[in-house]
This record gives sequence, C-alpha cells and structure tokens, in this order.
Amino acid sequence: MIGFRPLAEADLPLLQDWLGRQHVRRWWRAARTYDEIVEHYLRDGHEHFIIEIDGRSIGMIQTYLVAEYPEWQAVVGADPGFAGVDLFIGEEELTGGGLGPQVLATFVREVVFATQETISCVATVEEANRRSWRAFEKAGFRHARDVMEDGLPHRLMRLDRTLRSGRGSTEDS
Repeated sequence: MIGFRPLAEADLPLLQDWLGRQHVRRWWRAARTYDEIVEHYLRDGHEHFIIEIDGRSIGMIQTYLVAEYPEWQAVVGADPGFAGVDLFIGEEELTGGGLGPQVLATFVREVVFATQETISCVATVEEANRRSWRAFEKAGFRHARDVMEDGLPHRLMRLDRTLRSGRGSTEDS
C-alpha cells in the first residue's frame, strides 16, 4: 500500500543518505550537506512527504504552489492554481518496476488535487531522464512543451484536474 507522511526532522539523515546515492544524485541536484538539507527541506515552503510502501520509507515527494515562485512560474508559464511536484525513489531496487507512476498518480489524486483551488499539476523532467518522464506519462501527465532549466533541456509534464490519471477522461478526478 502506497502512503505519504510529512517529512520530519528525524527523516533528514535518511534523506541525506538517499540524496547521496548515485541513482538519485544523477538527476536530483539538491542540497547535500546536513545543514543544506535542513535549510532546503524544512524551510523552503514546499510540502515534503516521505513515500512509504507497506510502512517502509522508500523515497521523497514534494508539492508546492507554482505562483509562490515567480522565477519558476516564468519558466513553466503557469496560471494561478498550478501546483508543482517532484519525487525520487531512494531505494534503487524499487526503481524500474512501475512503482513511480503508481506513486505519482496516488499522490496527485490524494494530496495535490485534494486542494480544490489546484487545477493543474506540473513537473519538469530532464530530457535525458527517459525513465522519469515515462513514469509521468504512465501516471497520466502529458508532455506540454520543452523548457530549459538550469541550462538543460527538460520536458514540462502536465496533468489537469479535468483529466483522470491514465484514463484521458474529461470527468473530475
């Protein structure tokens, strides 16, 4: 069973361990020292969650309102009501087996779209990270357009509230 719990200070050593693992570090260029992790993950305004599978902590997922980050909003061209999402699976043996799309779909349905004002969820994925953007597609996101982020080409992935994850329906989620 997939679950999410808010990131707590007690989770930071595990988060630091995951961020140092090669399969995460390759794509997730974030805080590395413990002090940077405290500053970034406890004080940055995002909602951070630990991803759990049957009670086992396996990764991290975050969401935030795009409008609260004007520079980011300029990159993605988002309107009010857009939320961003980012995640990683920290346990390498759990990657590549279809878990990512399940986590994304569940999180967007249960957390992101639980706020009625949120009309769309967006993420950017490095063009070279095919596995990740395919996971977003399998979760119902569509490739909206290409963008540059940190000097690298990315795919802007988007899922609107009016589309059911993975079904292409026009009914509310």
